[in-house]
Amino acid sequence: MTNWRAVFIGFLLATVFGIVGLVIPGIGQLAAGLIGGFVAGYMAGGGLGSGLWHGLLAGSLGGIIGGLLIGVAVGLAGLALGPVGGAISGAAGLGILALAVGISLVMAIESAVAGAIGGMLNSGRSGRGGRNAY
Repeated sequence: MTNWRAVFIGFLLATVFGIVGLVIPGIGQLAAGLIGGFVAGYMAGGGLGSGLWHGLLAGSLGGIIGGLLIGVAVGLAGLALGPVGGAISGAAGLGILALAVGISLVMAIESAVAGAIGGMLNSGRSGRGGRNAY
């Protein structure tokens, strides 16, 4: 069973660290995904599989939201530039979609690996609501 609280907290941490990580492009976002996935996996507990699943969900949610934000920003920029901007942002739409999918995949994979490590470190928890199994 999915612990959505752990996924949401991992997603929030990845988002906050991703924004802070803009100071160090690339490395900051990588660290954000790793931290968010680890926290989601650790909070969910339950071992390797559970941690991997929760880290994957936290990372992919962050990637999807990030891709949507990029799409909205390009759309607004195209709207501000009038008809020419609309044509440019329309032509760039496929590239934006590819970028969003790529970001989502990278964030999901790195968060899943970190979540698996977090789940292994906290394998004594049940993975249901963060309550102990005993």
